[in-house]
Amino acid sequence: MTAQTLKSDANALTEEVVASFANAENPRLREVLQSLVRHLHAFALDVNLSMSEWETAIGFLTQTGHMCDDKRQEFILLSDTLGFSMLVDAINHRSMEGTTETTVLGPFYVPPLKERPHGSDIAGASQGTPLHVSAQVLTPDGKPIADAWVDVWQSDDDGYYDVQKPGQEENLRARFRTDAEGRLSFWSIVPTFYPIPHDGPVGKMLEAVGRHPYRPAHIHFMIGKDGYDTLVTHLFIAGDDYLHSDAVFGVKEQLIVNLTDEEAGWNASGERIGAHKSLDHTFGLRPAAAAS
Repeated sequence: MTAQTLKSDANALTEEVVASFANAENPRLREVLQSLVRHLHAFALDVNLSMSEWETAIGFLTQTGHMCDDKRQEFILLSDTLGFSMLVDAINHRSMEGTTETTVLGPFYVPPLKERPHGSDIAGASQGTPLHVSAQVLTPDGKPIADAWVDVWQSDDDGYYDVQKPGQEENLRARFRTDAEGRLSFWSIVPTFYPIPHDGPVGKMLEAVGRHPYRPAHIHFMIGKDGYDTLVTHLFIAGDDYLHSDAVFGVKEQLIVNLTDEEAGWNASGERIGAHKSLDHTFGLRPAAAAS
């Protein structure tokens, strides 16, 4: 078969498959599947995909599915490491002055989170440098948003999330509510860089192409309130070695923050506190009506 014949036959096959979705009642479903077929077929032609490569890809996707459970989502990890999650994020969250940039959800958000009062220590028995976090949630024009829920989660000093440790109770994660001034605060520990789970098919893919699995140090935040788009974001710690080579391409300059060194002393409640780091940050929520 000549190249020209192959291309002609392939085009005919592609259009036949595309036409098979023409009667889909949902127009958006029809649009997505028809476009998917065209791009998928074009990809196979572009790289001249072999049968063994096709079989390897099917096996890879099957293994990815086998790694998924209620505490680990290998398909999200795959999407993240291919930059696909960040592309979809960019499509759906266009920049708006006065609002915080979004980034990937990650595979370790496990709701529901227990609601804790302001000032709580979410680190439990986890070892690390103490960190005090203060935050305020505002509208794009700077008005406080009261009673917004704020979910927080992060890894421990060894780079593991609680759900990665069998039998580990909820730790280094919690839900808070903003007060009348849109504020909240809590104690934690300074996060460290860590590898994404790389004992599965995604890790093997990264190894095969010479990519490292590390994410820079960060704290996850998800913030919501009726009338506003839910914000999914991180705060990344300035100076981290992996800020410019994040395995999941999630770093944005606006989300890089500096920590402040604080000496031992007394807090506003008259309690003695030791030397620690502090972080004070303002989040801006996007009104739901402003969604693009």
